[in-house]
Amino acid sequence: MAKLVECIPNISEGRRTDVIEAVVDQVRQTAGVTLLDYSSDASHNRTVITFLGSPEGVENAAVALAKKAAELIDLTQHQGEHPRMGAVDVVPFVPVKDITKEECVELSKQVGRRIWEEAKMPVFLYEDSASAPHRVNLASVRKGQFEGMAEKVLQPEWEPDFGGRTIHPTAGVVAVGARMPLIAYNINLNTSDLSIASAIAKIIRRSNGGFDCVKALGVMLEERNIAQVSINMTDFNRTPLYRVVELVKAEAKRWGVTVVGTEVVGLTPMDALLDAAEYYLQIENFDKKKQVLENYIL
Repeated sequence: MAKLVECIPNISEGRRTDVIEAVVDQVRQTAGVTLLDYSSDASHNRTVITFLGSPEGVENAAVALAKKAAELIDLTQHQGEHPRMGAVDVVPFVPVKDITKEECVELSKQVGRRIWEEAKMPVFLYEDSASAPHRVNLASVRKGQFEGMAEKVLQPEWEPDFGGRTIHPTAGVVAVGARMPLIAYNINLNTSDLSIASAIAKIIRRSNGGFDCVKALGVMLEERNIAQVSINMTDFNRTPLYRVVELVKAEAKRWGVTVVGTEVVGLTPMDALLDAAEYYLQIENFDKKKQVLENYIL
């Protein structure tokens, strides 16, 4: 059986179409991978790219993408709502078929080494690839962002895993690692008050005593003049989407605010959406394996 790995790099560019296409072209031009999706957000000034393929193909595509991003994206000129520390900010690898998480960890280390050698971006290993417990959480690694990273890497506990203590002057540093599927899920509110979205994010995220496997922050969507609760769900089996939505709605009511829409960025596991459908439709004794047509034909 062929091994399949998913890779979901995030680049710090969501506005310049020519730059985005040039970076995505590195995936299109690499043998052994298939481009599944890419989604840009101008307010976040960020693009999420998703591709799938053999371990060798995914490795080559990820390195080529990182090199092109480092060449074309200058973080000294970058502004956006989403936290960032690198031109290619994060490169996660997710096991999909006939490959273990441990194999993806080894793949991430090889890619991290090559990104440093070929793109000259220092690399932090994170999540399941982390070299120390304090490096597991991406938010901890990214804290300080690009502007503070040159000073951060001088601290003994924050020397990058590859590349030494000097960051790339315009492309910064990158986090590379293996992890289980993550859902990037955003909830939009009918208010322009960012403090409300930030307060709700603080309530739901794990680091402040909220839900397990939930990371969140409040951001502004400038083009729509509304606030958003931007969420990463790192394990939907432990905390389902619908539970987060219902708490956000309940907390928003305290400020006289409602949810006007939500969005999934990139791809998401089907089971996460089926869980929500089962909850909201109140389906009794629902069996996802036996009652979903696509499970018989895919």
